[in-house]
Amino acid sequence: MENLSAPHPYQHLERELVVDGATFRYFDLAGLNDPRCERLPFSVRVLLEAAVRCCDGVQLQRADVEALLDWRRLTDAGQPVHVPFKPGRVILQDFTGVPAVVDLAAMREAVRDLGGDPARVGPICPADLVIDHSVQVDFSRAVGQPTPGRATPAPSSGTSGRPVHDIEGGAGSGRSAFARRAQARVRKPVRASSATASSPSAGAPAAPPPEAAPAAAPEPATAADPAPAEPRPGAYRPPHRRQPPAAGAEPPPPSLRPPPYRPPQRRAAAATGGAGDKEKECSSRRDGRCACKKVDQLQLPACGVPAAPIKDEICPFHEEESAFSEALRKNQELEFDRNSERFQFLKWGSRAFANMRVVPPGSGIVHQVNLEYLARVVFDTDGLLRPDSLVGTDSHTTMINGLGVLGWGVGGLEAEAALLGQPVTLRLAEVVGYRITGQVNPLATATDIVLTITKHLRQVGVAGKFVEFFGPGVSQLSIADRATISNMCPEYGATVGFFPVDERSLDYLVQTGRDAGRVAVMRAYLSAAGLLRDYSAADQDPAFSQVVELDLATVVPSVSGPKRPHDRVAASQLRNDFIRCLSAEVGYKGFGVPAERLEARCDIQFEGATYSLGHGSVVIAAITSCTNTSNPSVMLGAGILAKKAVERGLSVPPWIKTSLSPGSGVVTHYLQDSGVLPFLQRLGFGIVGYGCMTCIGNSGPLPRPVVDAIEQCNLVCCGVLSGNRNFEGRVHPHVRANYLASPPLVIAYALAGRVDIDFETTPIGTSPDGEPVYLRDIWPTREEIHQLESKSVIPAIFADVYSKITKGNASWNALEVPDSATFQWSDRSTYIQMPTFLQGMTRDPPAGRGIEAARALLVLGDAVTTDHISPAGSIARTSPAARYLIEMGLTPRQFNSYGSRRGNEAVMVRGTFAHIRLANGLLAAPGPRTVHLPSGAVLDVFDAAQRYRRDGTPLIVLAGAEYGCGSSRDWAAKGPALLVSREGTAVGDPPGLGRQETHCCSVWMEGGKERVPQRLFSLARGREPS
Repeated sequence: MENLSAPHPYQHLERELVVDGATFRYFDLAGLNDPRCERLPFSVRVLLEAAVRCCDGVQLQRADVEALLDWRRLTDAGQPVHVPFKPGRVILQDFTGVPAVVDLAAMREAVRDLGGDPARVGPICPADLVIDHSVQVDFSRAVGQPTPGRATPAPSSGTSGRPVHDIEGGAGSGRSAFARRAQARVRKPVRASSATASSPSAGAPAAPPPEAAPAAAPEPATAADPAPAEPRPGAYRPPHRRQPPAAGAEPPPPSLRPPPYRPPQRRAAAATGGAGDKEKECSSRRDGRCACKKVDQLQLPACGVPAAPIKDEICPFHEEESAFSEALRKNQELEFDRNSERFQFLKWGSRAFANMRVVPPGSGIVHQVNLEYLARVVFDTDGLLRPDSLVGTDSHTTMINGLGVLGWGVGGLEAEAALLGQPVTLRLAEVVGYRITGQVNPLATATDIVLTITKHLRQVGVAGKFVEFFGPGVSQLSIADRATISNMCPEYGATVGFFPVDERSLDYLVQTGRDAGRVAVMRAYLSAAGLLRDYSAADQDPAFSQVVELDLATVVPSVSGPKRPHDRVAASQLRNDFIRCLSAEVGYKGFGVPAERLEARCDIQFEGATYSLGHGSVVIAAITSCTNTSNPSVMLGAGILAKKAVERGLSVPPWIKTSLSPGSGVVTHYLQDSGVLPFLQRLGFGIVGYGCMTCIGNSGPLPRPVVDAIEQCNLVCCGVLSGNRNFEGRVHPHVRANYLASPPLVIAYALAGRVDIDFETTPIGTSPDGEPVYLRDIWPTREEIHQLESKSVIPAIFADVYSKITKGNASWNALEVPDSATFQWSDRSTYIQMPTFLQGMTRDPPAGRGIEAARALLVLGDAVTTDHISPAGSIARTSPAARYLIEMGLTPRQFNSYGSRRGNEAVMVRGTFAHIRLANGLLAAPGPRTVHLPSGAVLDVFDAAQRYRRDGTPLIVLAGAEYGCGSSRDWAAKGPALLVSREGTAVGDPPGLGRQETHCCSVWMEGGKERVPQRLFSLARGREPS
C-alpha cells in the first residue's frame, strides 16, 4: 500500500485549460507518454482518467492504472482482472431507490447504537432519485365519459355510465375507497335519445342517437346536462369478429368529435362563459398567463356530412382539459393514495441526506430525465474538469451512454457502496466494436434499429462485455436514436453500449436547454483530453477486442417477442411467426396450444355490442417506456400516423386498453405544439401518466369481460408496447404474448386489433365509404417527421419543463415529514420497516460458515431472471406476502405491488421466488412452489423455507446459466440470503431475522433443467441416484 501522505502519484499530468478567460484544470492522459493509450477504446479512456485522477494508494493504486493501460493484453489472455471505479454520481428510481434509502436510514440507527453520530452517515457521491415506478394505468381513454369518437351504449335500467376500463373482479373489486370516491365524482348517467330510451336487446349494439345538425355548435356540457353519446366513426367491424346490428337498425352516421370533457366542478363556469379558477390554478404559466392552448386541427375527411374542426384544450397540467387528462389526474391521485407512505419517506430522505436530490412523482421516467436534464457530460468541481459517469439502481441506466456518459446498472448494495464513497469493482472486459454503416431504410425507425442490434449482439455473445459504437453510420443517428440503442443494453447482454461524445452530442445539450457557455467549456475540455469523437475519421477508430458490423439499409420494421426482447421478428413475418408459436412446445417461442384449440374464440359483451376475441387479439397497446418516449422522431411519427388514420375514419377496437405514458413533460409539449396530440387521443392514446407504467408491469386492470374471455377460453392474447421488456407475466398476468414495437407500430396493431395480420396484403381497416386502408397508406415519411420535429422540438420547451422539475404537485407539497437525522419507524407500516440484517450490528463482522447436509430449495434451469427471483409486479391474493398483509389489516385492494414494498423486508422475503412462471425442476408445473423433503409436501417457496428453517436444515438453490440476468435488483440478492434463519421466530417478526444463508449454485451443463447432473438432481430430491 502506498503512503497516504505522499503527493498525488499523477500530479504531473494535471494541465491548465483557458476558455473565454476562465482557467480550468484537468488530467491529461497523453502525458503518460504510453503508446498503449493511443488506440484505447473511448470507454476505457474514461475508466483510465478516473483511475488516474482518483489514485490515492488505498482505494485505487498504480496497479489499477497499469491494468487499464494493459487492458487489451489482459482481456485477450482471458485473465479475470478487476479494477475499482469511482463514478461521478449515482442515480436511483423509487422501486430500487427506496431499499437503498431504507438501508442508509438503518445505518444511521446502527451507528447511533454503536455510539456514533448518525448524521455522519449519508451519500458522499451525489445522488438523484426520480420517483417514476409507482404510477399505474388504472384509468385510460375517457373516465366516466364517452371516449372521443366512440359510441357509448345506453345503460340498462338502474345503471349509470362507467369508466371504459372496469376494474378486474367486477364493480368495486380491486379498488380502494379512494378510487371509488374519485370515480363517483365523475359518474353521470348517459342521456338516452328517443332512439335509445329503452334498453337495447342483449348482444345488440346500442342504436345511435339522431344526427345533429352539422352547422350547430355544440352547447357546453354542464353538470346537469352531460354531453350526449355519439357513435364511433369508422368502427372496427371485421365480419367474423362482430355481430351485425339489430334487424332494421340504421347504419350509424359519421359523427363529430364530442365536446371536450370538463370535470364536474368546472362545468358550471364553462357553461356561463366564466373562466372559473383556471388562471389561478394553472401551474403551467408563462408571462403571468395560463399556457393552455386550444388547438384547431384539420377537418375530418369528407364523408357526406360536413365535419367540425377538432377542438381540444390540452394543457397537461390544467383541470379544464380533454377526458384523457381526467385519466391522468385520477391515475396520479391513486398513485398518491397507494404510495403516500413511501413518498413521505423519500421526502424525508431528500431533507435528511444533504447530497441527495429527489425528483417528485409525475415528472417523468428516470432515464429520460437523466438524458434531458440531469446529465452533466463534463463535471466541473472547483475548476477541475472530468468526464461525467454514473452507476444506477436500474439496469437501463445504460441509456445515458447514448450521450457519451459512461454508466451502467448495479445492484442496490453496490449503489449504496458508491453513495458512501466506495469504488465499484469492475471486471475488465473485452470491448466489442460495433461498426455502423449505410443509410437508414426510409420505413425503419430507431426502435427497429435497436431491436435488430439486440438480436445481433445476442447472437454474437456480449454478456459482461463493453460495446462501443463507431463508423460513419453513427453520424446519421440522433442522440435520441443512440440513447434508444444504449437503453436496451441489458437486453443484448452487455455492460454498456457506449457512444463517445461528438459534436452532435454537444448540439443536443444546447437543444435541451443547457447553458451554451458551459457547452463551450465541455467542447474545449473533451478536445484537449482526447475524448471528443469524430465518427467520420477512421484514424480515430480504436483497437477493439472484436468488430461486428451493421448496414443500416438492412434494417426493416420489426417487433420482438412474444416472450423475450431479443427475439426479433420482421413485422412482415409476424403473422406466420405467431401462428407457429401457438402450436410450438411451451418455451420462449411456444405456447403449446393443442391443434383443436388453435381456432378458439370467445364472444364478449362490451359497451352494448358483441365482439369476438381469439388467439392473437390485442388487449393492451401502450406507448410507454423511456426507450422510445425519449425519441421525438418515433413519437411524432406515431402522431402523424394517428392523424392520417383519423382522417381515413379509422378507430381502435374498444376492448383494447390503450395508453400513452411519456418519459417527461417535454413530450407533451411537442406533441401539442405539433398538433398531433388530439389525433392520438382520438385513437385512445391519451396521456395517462408520467412514469414507467406498462413497461414495468404497471399496466393496471383489463376490462372484466376481456379477462373472463381469456380465462374461459385459455386464449393467448397479446400486448404491444414500445418498451424494453416483455418477459411472460411481466406486462400483465393475463397477457401471455407481448411484443416490443415502435410507437407507430403500436398504433398500427391497435388499429388492426390483432397481431396475426400481414400488413402488406391485409387492410388495417376500412374507411367510412367502404374503401380498404392499408398501413402503407398512413405510414409517416421521414421527411414529414423531420419537418415536424424541427419546428416543435426546441430548447424553450426543455427549459420550461425542467425549470419546475423538483417543485412537485400539490399532493407532494402537502406531505409533512419530520426534520430529524433519524427516521421514525413504525411497527404498523407495511411499506417501510427497519431491516433486521442491520439490527444488532457489531464493529467486527461475524465469521463465515460452510455448507453441510443442505437441501435444494429449488432446482432451476437457465436464464432465471431477477424478475423470477424477486418479482416487481402484483401480489397474488393467495401468496405468503398476501397472507402477511392481511394479517397486518390490509385488504387485497391495498396490496399494491412487490416493487412498491421493497422497503419492507417481511414482504420481500415472502415474495422471493414468487414469480407465477417460475420453472422448478422439483415440480411438473410452473409456479412459486416447491417440494419439501423428506415429507414430499408441495408448499409455497417461503413456507417450505420456513419449515426447513425450523428443522435447522441449510438450503441451496441449484440454477443453470445466466442465473440473475435481467434488471439489477438488490432484493434478488437479499431475498435468497434472508429466506431462512436459525431463530425459531417467523421471518420478519420480532425479534428479527437470523443469519443463515440460502446459497445459489450456478451449474454449467447443456440445455436447461437437463444441465443439472443426475446425482445433484437426485440429491435434491433426497435420494442417491440409482
